[in-house]
Amino acid sequence: MHVIHTAQAPRFEVPGVEFTALAAPSRGSAEICTWRITVAPGLRSPEPHTLDHDEIFMVVGGTVQLTPASEPLGPGDAAVVPAGEPIQLGNPGDEPAEVYVAIRAGFVARSADGTPVGTPPWAH
Repeated sequence: MHVIHTAQAPRFEVPGVEFTALAAPSRGSAEICTWRITVAPGLRSPEPHTLDHDEIFMVVGGTVQLTPASEPLGPGDAAVVPAGEPIQLGNPGDEPAEVYVAIRAGFVARSADGTPVGTPPWAH
């Protein structure tokens, strides 16, 4: 068993989003990656990206949108974004949103123009 205590979990930031890395190959999980994101109020990611595996979002606080046209998700809601569908994260609310994310290990992200971005550091 591998225990990942939040106080020792690696943290990463991109503008408006903090990632707390939980399960990943470097932290004992060969097949599944999970992390928690905190999304700043009013955030809209500048451009969409896609992933080559399904990604699951589980909202525990606040409100998020996974694309500008998608319905807002609130506490207790979950969404499955199929592989290849664009994601452009946003928080239309006025408080930070807390979301847990799960995806198969080894996934690859691509920018809006299709350029491979690779696997982000919180999923290693």
